[in-house]
Amino acid sequence: MKDTDTKHLSADEWDELNFPRPEVQDFDRVVERAISRRGFLGGVLAFGSGAAVMGTGLLKGTTAMAQPASRFPFTPIAAQTDNTVHVPEGYSWKTLVRWGDPLFPDAADAWNPQTGVSVEMSDRVFGENTDGMELFNIDGREIIVINSEYTNREVNLPHATDGVPTGLDDVRILQNFQGVSVMEIAEGPDGWAVVVDSPYNRRIHHNTPMTFSGPAAGHDLLKTEADPTGMASLGTFNNCGSGRTPWGTYLTCEENFNGYFGANGDLPGGMVGDGFRRYGIGADGWGYDYHKWDARFDVAANPNEPHRAGYIVEIDPANPDSTPVKHTALGRFKHENAAYAIAADGRVAVYMGDDERGEFMYRWLSRDVYVPGGDTSTLLVEGELSVAVFEDDMTGRWVPLTPATTGMDAAHIAVFTRMAASRVGATTMDRPEWIAVHPNAAEAYCCLTNNSRRGALTDAGTVRTNAGGDPMTVNAVNPRETNNYGQIVRWRPMGGDHAAEGFTWDLYVMAGNPTVAEGPYAGTANINAGNLFNSPDGMVIDSTGLIWIQTDGDDSNEGDFAGMGNNQMLAGDPVTGRIERFLTGPNGCEVTGLCWSSDRRTMFVGIQHPGDNGGNWPDFGDSLARSAVIAVKRTDGGLVG
Repeated sequence: MKDTDTKHLSADEWDELNFPRPEVQDFDRVVERAISRRGFLGGVLAFGSGAAVMGTGLLKGTTAMAQPASRFPFTPIAAQTDNTVHVPEGYSWKTLVRWGDPLFPDAADAWNPQTGVSVEMSDRVFGENTDGMELFNIDGREIIVINSEYTNREVNLPHATDGVPTGLDDVRILQNFQGVSVMEIAEGPDGWAVVVDSPYNRRIHHNTPMTFSGPAAGHDLLKTEADPTGMASLGTFNNCGSGRTPWGTYLTCEENFNGYFGANGDLPGGMVGDGFRRYGIGADGWGYDYHKWDARFDVAANPNEPHRAGYIVEIDPANPDSTPVKHTALGRFKHENAAYAIAADGRVAVYMGDDERGEFMYRWLSRDVYVPGGDTSTLLVEGELSVAVFEDDMTGRWVPLTPATTGMDAAHIAVFTRMAASRVGATTMDRPEWIAVHPNAAEAYCCLTNNSRRGALTDAGTVRTNAGGDPMTVNAVNPRETNNYGQIVRWRPMGGDHAAEGFTWDLYVMAGNPTVAEGPYAGTANINAGNLFNSPDGMVIDSTGLIWIQTDGDDSNEGDFAGMGNNQMLAGDPVTGRIERFLTGPNGCEVTGLCWSSDRRTMFVGIQHPGDNGGNWPDFGDSLARSAVIAVKRTDGGLVG
């Protein structure tokens, strides 16, 4: 944390400042015990069928780590520290769309390089800080749907001191820059571009009408003076990662929604007040100052409004007139992304991470089976939400969150999901972020980004706990007392069935730096001087089985992070464990969001907050910095990935 001025804090730092989390997670204890049982990393980090086990030396010398690079369709690149994008030889990149680019003909001149976009045009242009994205082919047309997670206020409000809103117009600008952009794209002689007059183009933001489904829909906890039905929500917030359904809809994930709310009076008490503390909702907000100009965000006057955010939201990209649906059955927490799998009996499983230190990993399992072309209306509404418990014998189980297991009714479980998960003893984790399901194998992966604030005990000598009182210590899945680097955990459902209660687990990789550290801080054997990275965040597994890992970490390139350079995207082989660097972003950015064109000859990659270290990518000159999505292609026109 650089300082205590909230306008300069990240969402995680702001939450830590106001609602301190314990430094050690249950998952760390699990990994620690597993390591002590099996020897340093032996058996805890395994690849493929388990024949190659890290810690045994099988990934060194002439075996997995020395296999030819032909599994990777590119020559790995070196770490970079400059202010542009780098891709391998034989590949090229070009900007597809930037913050402020028009999505509709009337916004053709909306962008001004020095002043940004006016309030009148702020919902007619591509949003800010791109994140999760998915591509849909609808009647032969390429429709890409892209999240805009948050705003860089000092960039987006250049006329306001330190980016602090001065009135409702400034608030509306920020509200409109966030949310989701649905847009048609097409490839022409000059590359990919937005089809600005497409009927599919649509902006969804903080004031877009939405509805609820599931056990909390219409409940008193969701009712407000403006919406006494508890069914008509406005807006989707802090849209981080994404997902898709097998029936062709887009899932956008509400993550750090808490920072948009503040109070002009006293905070509520009782269970609502307990929920505010657990979810990090305070009087000051996170610098957006919505509550000072838009009464909907003043929790002293509207204490139920935060209960209407923090969900998985389903959007139909094929129908621009459709109303987005917030699915309360999938729980309310800081959703990172949503990754689906089809169980052996045809039911739909959706895996989700809660991106905060000391929180949990969840699974939704539908009651009904998915039938292509059939009725899908119940698949995200009727079913069972469960939470993960990891054991140090490298097994785990999904514990249902039901009235019987939690002592809470279904609506309260949906709204206060974190508290329900604490009641059943779920395993606290190091910021579970993106989850990816392997398309060709019964396994899934979760990025545990980092936990730089962990320590074995508090200053008073007691075990640290999260906001729900759950212990946070070193364990098998979170094995390092100070986790600056992060790791990726993998699990395999029993019997290869994503509906199974039990699973086995291992660690695919522990990021580290063998050039400056030893032991667990050096990382696992698949980490070397040529592929150093930290804080794995985004993750997608392509149709060939390659794991694409995107980072959001320390890019100082010094000290513990020497040799890592800028944030980047790497490709990993889940069988051998080999990991190679494919792309680096401009200094100060996060690389996040990934999808492919229908023919797989173009890869679309998101570059978020490129101006964080003072740069002004991609326009340079005297232009404001602009987050953007780039299109990566092979110069020979071949498949990418």
